[in-house]
Amino acid sequence: MNKGGNSEAKQRLLRDFKALESNDNDAIMGSPQEDNLFKWDCVIFGPDNTPWEGGCFKLTMTFTEEYPRKPPNVHIVSKVFHPNFYVDGRICLDILQTQWSPIFDVKAILLSIQSLLTDPNPSSPANAEAAKLYNTNREEYYARVKECVERSQEEG
Repeated sequence: MNKGGNSEAKQRLLRDFKALESNDNDAIMGSPQEDNLFKWDCVIFGPDNTPWEGGCFKLTMTFTEEYPRKPPNVHIVSKVFHPNFYVDGRICLDILQTQWSPIFDVKAILLSIQSLLTDPNPSSPANAEAAKLYNTNREEYYARVKECVERSQEEG
C-alpha cells in the first residue's frame, strides 16, 4: 500500500482498517486494495433471519485526501433490488451525503448499509420499482430479494 505520504486521510484509513480487522462482527469485511489505500473492497453478508440471509454483497469504497472530512464514494458491485440502491450501484443513504460526520468510520458505514438492507426507506427511493413493490406487494419484493441473494452466492 503506497499512496501518498503521511496524510490525515492515510492515518485515518490505516486506523479504520485496524479497527475492521479486529472487528468481532463477521457479517462485514473490508480492506484496502493491495496497491491503493484509498480504494477498498468490502463485503456485507445479509443479516440472519431476514430475506437477505445468505447473501454476500460486494462493495467498493473510494476515499479522497479529504477523508474523514468528506465521505467515501461507495458503490455496491453486486446486483441488488432495493428501494435505496440505484441500478448503477450508488447507494442512497443519508450518512453518505447530507448527514456525513467524521465520526463515521468504515465499520460504521458498512453496518449502516447492512442495516439499510433490511430497513429500507421507500419514501426516498433510488429504485422506484423496488420502492413500489416494497410498499404494495411485499411478497413479490422478497422474491426479487431472494433472486439477488442467490445471484450473490453464485458470484462468490
